[in-house]
Amino acid sequence: MNVQKMLDTHPQTGQVARELLAACVEACFECAQTCTVCADACLGEDNIEMMVSCIRSDLDCAAVCLATGQLAARQTNTNWTVLRAQLTACAAACRACGDECEQHAGMHEHCRVCAQSCRDCEEACNQLLDALPQA
Repeated sequence: MNVQKMLDTHPQTGQVARELLAACVEACFECAQTCTVCADACLGEDNIEMMVSCIRSDLDCAAVCLATGQLAARQTNTNWTVLRAQLTACAAACRACGDECEQHAGMHEHCRVCAQSCRDCEEACNQLLDALPQA
């Protein structure tokens, strides 16, 4: 992705390491896409009733990840309290979705892939949280 390149060209020098920020933004957008595809794949499964919780979790996680990636990418006049809350929510959504998808991972490869993407995004959010300036 071009996130790192864009951050490197941004006139505002952030208070957070750009590499951590770029990794988090990329993980959020990747997870949003992965969860969206997983939800669609779940809709295509034979026993859709069994997949309802997974679909809901995928869609919730995708929405939260998309918003988090957008918020984290903005570097001008960052509200650290809001970003901290959003990263915390994203890590929680990714943890919940990863847990749900892992329940289906033995039967559905798309759920295994999604669970891993959720774990990666959760970790990236937590790493960025640890690096944020204190409010």
